[in-house]
Amino acid sequence: MHIGELAERTEMSLRTIRHYDEVGLLKPTGRTEGGFRLYTHDDFVRLMVIRRMKPLGFSLDEMAELLRVVDALDTGDGSVAGGGSEAAPDATRERLAAFIEQTVERRARLERQLAMADEFLELLRSR
Repeated sequence: MHIGELAERTEMSLRTIRHYDEVGLLKPTGRTEGGFRLYTHDDFVRLMVIRRMKPLGFSLDEMAELLRVVDALDTGDGSVAGGGSEAAPDATRERLAAFIEQTVERRARLERQLAMADEFLELLRSR
């Protein structure tokens, strides 16, 4: 699919998707002869992972790290390239566990914020 379709399916802007390409988070699978980006279903899934991390406050570097971990686990060897060396499969699983723990904590924080927003709405509506 072209970038426009990907943007529509993910409800993300073309500018954001291009930025993710520039910083290496989401490289298009291919390009047309005219140089237009082409994306696959796997690219769509990857972008949805990125999209879901954003409201949890993960930085671009953290997103890239998680994607490396996921890629390593998906390839089956479990080792992550980065920092000049490869992390062993056990270390990769530990990194995934750390991301899971961070996500649980960040989700709890959002849940507390949502509860405060609900209280605020109730206060306004009671006036």
